[in-house]
Amino acid sequence: MLPRKRGVDAGEVQDLHNKAPRPAAPAPAQDDPMAARAPEIDEDLHSRQLAVYGRETMKRLFGSNVLVSGLQGLGAEIAKNLVLAGVKSVTLHDDGKVDLWDLSSNFFLSEKDVGQNRAQACVPKLQELNNAVIISTITGDLTKEQLSNFQAVVFTDISIEKAVEFDDYCHSHQPPIAFIKSEVRGLFGSVFCDFGPEFTVLDVDGEEPHTGIVASISNDNPALVSCVDDERLEFQDGDLVIFSEVHGMTELNDGKPRKIKSARPYSFTLEEDTTSYGTYIRGGIVTQVKPPKVLKFKTLKEAIKEPGEFLMSDFSKFDRPPLLHLAFQALDKFRTELLRFPIAGSADDAQKLIDFAISINESLGESKVEETDKKLLQHFASGSRAVLNPMAAMFGGIVGQEVVKACSGKFHPLYQFFYFDSVESLPVEPLEASDLKPENSRYDAQISVFGAKLQKKLEQSKIFMVGSGALGCEFLKNLALMGISCSENGKLTVTDDDVIEKSNLSRQFLFRDWNIGQPKSTVAATAAMAINPKLHVEALQNRASPETENVFNDAFWESLDAVVNALDNVTARMYIDSRCVYFQKPLLESGTLGAKCNTQMVIPHLTENYGASRDPPEKQAPMCTVHSFPHNIDHCLTWARSEFEGLLEKTPTEVNAFLSNPSGYATAARTAGDAQARDQLERVIECLDRDKCETFQDCITWDST
Repeated sequence: MLPRKRGVDAGEVQDLHNKAPRPAAPAPAQDDPMAARAPEIDEDLHSRQLAVYGRETMKRLFGSNVLVSGLQGLGAEIAKNLVLAGVKSVTLHDDGKVDLWDLSSNFFLSEKDVGQNRAQACVPKLQELNNAVIISTITGDLTKEQLSNFQAVVFTDISIEKAVEFDDYCHSHQPPIAFIKSEVRGLFGSVFCDFGPEFTVLDVDGEEPHTGIVASISNDNPALVSCVDDERLEFQDGDLVIFSEVHGMTELNDGKPRKIKSARPYSFTLEEDTTSYGTYIRGGIVTQVKPPKVLKFKTLKEAIKEPGEFLMSDFSKFDRPPLLHLAFQALDKFRTELLRFPIAGSADDAQKLIDFAISINESLGESKVEETDKKLLQHFASGSRAVLNPMAAMFGGIVGQEVVKACSGKFHPLYQFFYFDSVESLPVEPLEASDLKPENSRYDAQISVFGAKLQKKLEQSKIFMVGSGALGCEFLKNLALMGISCSENGKLTVTDDDVIEKSNLSRQFLFRDWNIGQPKSTVAATAAMAINPKLHVEALQNRASPETENVFNDAFWESLDAVVNALDNVTARMYIDSRCVYFQKPLLESGTLGAKCNTQMVIPHLTENYGASRDPPEKQAPMCTVHSFPHNIDHCLTWARSEFEGLLEKTPTEVNAFLSNPSGYATAARTAGDAQARDQLERVIECLDRDKCETFQDCITWDST
């Protein structure tokens, strides 16, 4: 559940272009034939996505072909997210070779991959995430004509000149091809989206339509509608609503959307004259109508000159996006003219980039930036070669979600530029150029931003991570790539009392189908050590609670440098928070729910702790808790419903699929993962052999057992 307040393998694969025809346009209508041709959705694997996206959106996603160009850390994160989401195909493009700098951000790569083509080196481990997705590579130059094979194309390392050429082609193509350009440069990142001249958003926010139960409707102009006061209405001025089951004033039951205004907690006025309507008697349900929204995107060539409003993520930096818009253009000019990145710590290179930025700014006329922050541009220039894992992970999630929006039409897309920086993450004391020099290690990219001294502190840190599910897998990967707890004096302790289920595989990417039934913490720790063999990690299966304080005792807590929460319930969060407060340890707290997320950094004596403010009650139980530790009536009811559906709906459906087409079923079983195929076959065998029902009485007997 989401706590807290929201803010926001081996071998070359044949080119995809000879295999996959281009499907229909992005964001097709619900009766789109492409959606009908999409493969059946494995509900056990994609249950969480189905709950967020819906079946029609998932079918559109399953029919989409996507190109990811540039397989440094950012490209790898985007590809990982798309493969887990289950698009039809992902084509990787990169003509560069793996070097040591890539190992601090691309978790698919290792030292043995140095010198190989980046795209080809990523294929084996990427394919393990989802065998149903076609993964292929392009290792040479990319032409704009090749883009016609895709619904969406993503570029993570491309010049502005080339990006303009590709975007113009995508924008004018029929149907338009969604174009995304994203970069991560040190502690700075950017995203640009162009989904075509007219892009239809079918569902702006993905939320269920708000409803209310009518208590009274006046015969007036405008009419006043009052609702029962047991739950506040969530309507806003301008919303469209429809009425149903109204007795008396039946004229409102015509299904016509009507606009509301003056929305209050339990009432609103209707922009309609009801004086001539029947008198309201009783009943009635009012439901929000969510009309589609059409967005008209500018091309990159147009938008870079007139960017319009930037998406803000930090209102304390409201003047930052225009400056970063200049900075990324200046870096592009620097790379074009000097054929390299600025050297970390070089004052001369930083000054060159600043001069480029000032020159570009002067050419903007009235829309130029009033003041250029030279210190910020120096930081930008110094770390611009580095692709840092935390930044790549963050932007990989954002861009992956934008691709889903482009292919499905669900959720409002990013419109059109987004810039972000985390310059406050730099050490307080000034960094010397000598401290930023590469050491010929896998951490060189990180050293070029934070310095060698901080890198050594990270390697010696002692961290406690509670939980190794969806967030836990991401955190473990990030910690391993950053080198945290990777020296002899460092140690990472991870604990989780849950085991791996099939539904985990669509988002907990450190697990594979052959790990089903195994402890999450053990498998996740082993996978993290494969990413960075120097990681010192201990995996436990203990629940962190008052009952296990003999394991996580005072000496254990005193030894820690920081704590990371990757939990799914408030009770456990409150307990860990209380221990961190008692022992004065920093705590990284976070949570996700569908497409929403939050994070909170708790620093002793500096910020409020997690328990200082309370969350609203949980509306639904976390599924991993339901399946493993149902300890209240809501958990037990949810568990019983899940078991009922599995036995009386999913199993008969599986058997009927086999009986209707045995050969096709067998073919599908061969191509499925081992655990998936075994699970399905066991269901079929159980119904047709071990528990076969010959008579109606047999059915009654089977059902009662």
